[in-house]
Amino acid sequence: MSELNNNNNNADEEKTSTDPFIKILNDGNKIPMIGFGTYKLGGNTLSVRDAVKYAIEIGYRHIDTAIFYGNEKEVGEGIKDAKIDRKELFITTKLLWYDDHHETGKGQTERAVDASLKRLGCGYIDLYLIHSPRGKHNIRTYQALLKCKEQGKIRSVGCSNFGVHHLKALEAAKLPLPAVNQIELHPWLQQTEIVRYCRAKNIAIQSYSPLVKGKKIPNESKPLNQQSAEHKKLIDMKKHYDQKSVAQILLRWNLQSGHIVIVKSSTRSRIAENLDILNWTLNDHDFAVLNAFECGYHCTWDPTSDAIAEHDGDQW
Repeated sequence: MSELNNNNNNADEEKTSTDPFIKILNDGNKIPMIGFGTYKLGGNTLSVRDAVKYAIEIGYRHIDTAIFYGNEKEVGEGIKDAKIDRKELFITTKLLWYDDHHETGKGQTERAVDASLKRLGCGYIDLYLIHSPRGKHNIRTYQALLKCKEQGKIRSVGCSNFGVHHLKALEAAKLPLPAVNQIELHPWLQQTEIVRYCRAKNIAIQSYSPLVKGKKIPNESKPLNQQSAEHKKLIDMKKHYDQKSVAQILLRWNLQSGHIVIVKSSTRSRIAENLDILNWTLNDHDFAVLNAFECGYHCTWDPTSDAIAEHDGDQW
């Protein structure tokens, strides 16, 4: 693999490994920069099981799931079918934000972790995230995940959809900072405040919905004179990169910005296409054009802005 070019961007200055597409987390563990996402995967094309198997076979080494997705078992089956050494994979899952998974002192979180391990059948989980700050008792829950880490059930503990005020609450509780914060991130939503804080605290940023659920990708079957100005810019960029799609350009922006990126498809050709963002770079001009798309556009939910509230006298 060629080296990740950070000259054109504001990529963070966290530790890097000898492999430029592996990031070293703040706890010393290593994470691949591209992950295969499984949210709402499956349907009329590949099943979750077959998609995960195929993704691993063509080179993905980071698989992302969640209890909420309802597919941990199928993800685990796909991993098993791929017949790859467990040590070669990085597996992420996420804790539900419902009361029966967040900790109140009755062992809910550890039971949820154990259930994930059983469904995935993977021996240990590389990264376990609190899926959303909307759950109650986040401090206790985070502490319970750290306990699971001490027991060897989890290698790294992180969060998803946490805003700066949520991260500061963990810090105020004198807890180790998360290894990762997974947030919606793409040129139209660059989450500058969260990214800046995480970089300062050496919390790795992981991007989900990097293709904006397709909502900002041009329909190239339409004549150019019927395209918006923004879509014309995206289509024009393709001329600079041999046989690269608009989707690949958007994914490359995320990777080149220093973010771990979660990509998803249940079509073999697109699973392969999404992985082909490593050995080329966006030029300075195109990178700047994409940066200028920022408009605060959320294509999905936004728990990062949720207020912090105490629950039953307990810390948030």
